[in-house]
Amino acid sequence: MPPQDDIDDLKERQICCDCIRESYLSDEVHKQGKRRKCFYCGNLGKCYSIEEMSERIETAFEDHYARTSTEPDALQWLMISDKESDYDWSRKGQETEYAIMDAAQIPEEAASDIQKALEEKYYDFDSAAMGEETEFDSDARYEEKGVHDGIWQAEWRGFEHSLKTEARFFSQSAARHLTSVFEGIDRMTTRDGRSLIASVGPETNLTALYRARVFQSDTKVEGAIAQPDKQLGPPPPASALAGRMNARGISVFYGANDPMVALAEVRPPVGSRVAVARFKILRSLRLLNLTALSDVFQNGSIFDSNYKHRLERTMFLRSLSSRLVRPVMPDDEPLEYLVTQAIADFLATEGKPPLDGIIFPSVQAAGNALNVVLFHKASYVERIELPLGSKVTAASGDWDDDGWSYYFRVTEYVSSQQEKPKDKAPDLIFRRVGDLDLSWEDMEPPGAAPALRVDLENIHIHIVRAVQFETEQHKVYRSRSVMSDPNEEQNPDF
Repeated sequence: MPPQDDIDDLKERQICCDCIRESYLSDEVHKQGKRRKCFYCGNLGKCYSIEEMSERIETAFEDHYARTSTEPDALQWLMISDKESDYDWSRKGQETEYAIMDAAQIPEEAASDIQKALEEKYYDFDSAAMGEETEFDSDARYEEKGVHDGIWQAEWRGFEHSLKTEARFFSQSAARHLTSVFEGIDRMTTRDGRSLIASVGPETNLTALYRARVFQSDTKVEGAIAQPDKQLGPPPPASALAGRMNARGISVFYGANDPMVALAEVRPPVGSRVAVARFKILRSLRLLNLTALSDVFQNGSIFDSNYKHRLERTMFLRSLSSRLVRPVMPDDEPLEYLVTQAIADFLATEGKPPLDGIIFPSVQAAGNALNVVLFHKASYVERIELPLGSKVTAASGDWDDDGWSYYFRVTEYVSSQQEKPKDKAPDLIFRRVGDLDLSWEDMEPPGAAPALRVDLENIHIHIVRAVQFETEQHKVYRSRSVMSDPNEEQNPDF
């Protein structure tokens, strides 16, 4: 180690912002440094002393770098001992000086001076006497640490536990936690630069959604196709059942990017009828894309004190995407859906900026199958308007010589009057008694502009004849062993 006087002298050396190529640290020196003559390039400029630089390196390495082991691990020793193996162990990582040089992107001479200053700080007489390595020894080697999101995972488990067992509503701690998780998510991107917020609607890649609804009789199907704007759109609040992204009584629109995905998502029983309708998206909507969330990326500098926190959050967000869309068994839905319901409610009302919905992968269909939930404020379906006095008939089929034949049809008998109704719905005439007419006051979010329009030329009825399952089969093996002592516990090896 150099004499103490030499160490004190090199700590006073100055390095300018132009000699520091790491952009974050260079900007910091440019803003906070003092105008001095740079020891390494000879120019006047904003500078930090080597002592100041050593403190910045020390902090950054504490958070982002680790000293590698000086000895092989147990498996590596076995490989070294194997006479037939050609394994040659070498210590991982960069030598201290070069790790510093690459991290700060500074000249080698400056990195060497910083290494000497830090080595002197961590020098320990007893360790040196025993030949033990200390931090920033010249022979030490460093590599970047992996990121761990243990704190985020623990906090999330606490959040889930609180929702399920303590306070489900008006929980300030839950709101604070969700704020910490989702704050600024609209500014985050994936590795390939895609935003986590997807814009859908006119002039985007997703201009329409498909929604399915299951019926148990032709009579109810007739009512639905006669009023598809009301009965194939989101249910009125009084009829809204709890779902993955909504609590009971909160009306939202569940749709899919493909009609067969929408059909699969409602899991219809054999013998049922499923109406699948296409809904055009009328205005631009902003949706959190959970498929992009799994590839979220955080760029930054190890010299930014908040970078480690952001990296850990990013790692947690990647795992959160799969957590939110994992399959839930029907018996577990009331409790397991509490978490996703709370998240959806937060994003719809408290998130900054508030979002209109969420895109998430389908658990019922493979490939690029996507589901979309539009929050209540973005789920209003434009009503079908007919001239005053119009009548609508609906039928599902006819009897002929071969028996009953399905032929779903809706006929509008339009009045010659041109005035469109404002308060009175058209009369509905079904071949059988149809569903009760729903009032529009129950359906419209107050002050909301329509976000969806049902495509009257793209409504199909699927009569479910059979359901096919794709499974992974495992045989059950059974064996028998003779116990030497009937009272002795046995642990057969299966």
